[in-house]
Amino acid sequence: MKKIKFITIICICLGMISLNSCNDMDPVPTNKYTDATFWQSADNAETVVNMAYNQVYSADRMWNDEALSDNVFEGRSNTAQRALRNGTADPSLGRFADEWKDAYGGIKTCHIFLQYVDNVPDMDPSLIERRKAEIRFIRAFIYFRLVNFYGDIPFFTQDITLEESKTISRTSKSEVLAFIHQELDEIMAILPANSELSADENGRITKGAACAFQARAYLYESNWEKVIEYTNRLINNQGEYGTYGLFSDYAGLFKAENEYNKEVILDYGYVPSLKTWSKFYDMAPISAGARLNAFAPLQGLVDSYITLNGKAITDDSNYDDNNPYDNRDPRLDVTILRHGGEWEMFDGTKKTIFIKPGTGETESEKLDLYVSASSNSTSTGYYVKKYYDEKATSTFDAGLNIIMFRYADVLLMYAEAMFETGKMDQAVWDTTIKAIRERAGFTLSGALSYPSSLSTDALRDVIRNERRSELAMEGLRYYDIVRWKAGTQYLNGYVYGAKFGNGNTSYIRLDNRQFIESRDYLWAVPQAQLDLNKNLAPQNPGYAK
Repeated sequence: MKKIKFITIICICLGMISLNSCNDMDPVPTNKYTDATFWQSADNAETVVNMAYNQVYSADRMWNDEALSDNVFEGRSNTAQRALRNGTADPSLGRFADEWKDAYGGIKTCHIFLQYVDNVPDMDPSLIERRKAEIRFIRAFIYFRLVNFYGDIPFFTQDITLEESKTISRTSKSEVLAFIHQELDEIMAILPANSELSADENGRITKGAACAFQARAYLYESNWEKVIEYTNRLINNQGEYGTYGLFSDYAGLFKAENEYNKEVILDYGYVPSLKTWSKFYDMAPISAGARLNAFAPLQGLVDSYITLNGKAITDDSNYDDNNPYDNRDPRLDVTILRHGGEWEMFDGTKKTIFIKPGTGETESEKLDLYVSASSNSTSTGYYVKKYYDEKATSTFDAGLNIIMFRYADVLLMYAEAMFETGKMDQAVWDTTIKAIRERAGFTLSGALSYPSSLSTDALRDVIRNERRSELAMEGLRYYDIVRWKAGTQYLNGYVYGAKFGNGNTSYIRLDNRQFIESRDYLWAVPQAQLDLNKNLAPQNPGYAK
């Protein structure tokens, strides 16, 4: 998407929309265009496509989704994600309203494009059909987020008026998902494979992206046979659906110089100096120039990284609690900055980061030490490292793309589906988890050999944990927990930081999280929307006044 022409999108880019609404499902543009004048230019049509790409996802969405999980802790304030995890959210929560508003704003853009693009006189018909397919993908992706958050939702496939938005009722999640599956199948026949893209089309939605999305949509429904069908298309039929593979360097996946590598199926594009994100300004070490730390990895994520022998730290007799980061999954140090870890500064120099209280010699080295859960430095004893862009500005304005779908995820979806259908064997293991671990840097047979002696439950845990280790800090963990119906297991009870409490003898104890099985797999419909439209009732379980 980095190569797509980014235009400063203000109200003018929706000049063709004839709307007069004022609620969150129907935002109002103010402009000088009319429907008749705007859709006389292919450039104007492309502007609207760019706007839809802009609305489909973002770095902020990814990080906020990650904060819903058991991987991270937001310690500086009571954010919406923190309120959700602590069980204190109500229907007036800003995250509920913002997600809803932004989603329906994106859907409106899609519907307006689909309604008017055929009127453009100088646009190639084949290009129109391809852009329609891209827009249909974006609309499906936004609807997919909505049903996973809210369950039954207002659903429509063409633009609606203000009055209609006040009376529309909710459509079942299953019906919306059926629409999404149909759309993805239809657009796969229209979209090009990645091998057909020119360099200046990097980041465009492709046949492979639609196929990966279809696999993920079925994964969230536990429709294992369909997951196998669509992941197989990417693994074994790549000539038709694109050419993908594991990038050679796990850390390099998340570097600007390696964008659009063979593992990336679809990413959300940023362009240095034009369109950036700056989350690391409140996430990086203080000595590296960060403002403060408001987003830090939890001990539970650190503990989930296996040893080089392929064992959990609780099962490996060689694990040393006094040297907890030795002989661990190499992805740990790519994803998380821990005490004694290395950080690359903007000028290319590297420095050791001191986090354990009582360490560090210079004033700069002491800036990153853990003090308390409410201090400017880390609240957990760790800092995030994955997705740090060394090419960012001094205020961490990064032009690094955010990956939405990648090939390793396809392999992990395939592995899980093959396991859940009783088809996991040596060949599947070698194609998926062994290959992923080899790329990560594992070499010992204990980590690479198929653990055929494990019980069904133990092997399921291995496969699920592999997703956590490989995909941590990529915004997917929360959705895995929800689809596994494992909220009580992972999102309930105290969360902890490093062993820096009580003179470095106990783990830092943080929030006591609360997950209610009967409520917390869905979000509340925003109260403001219920007030505007009584037909959206009843409220989701557990959130009624």
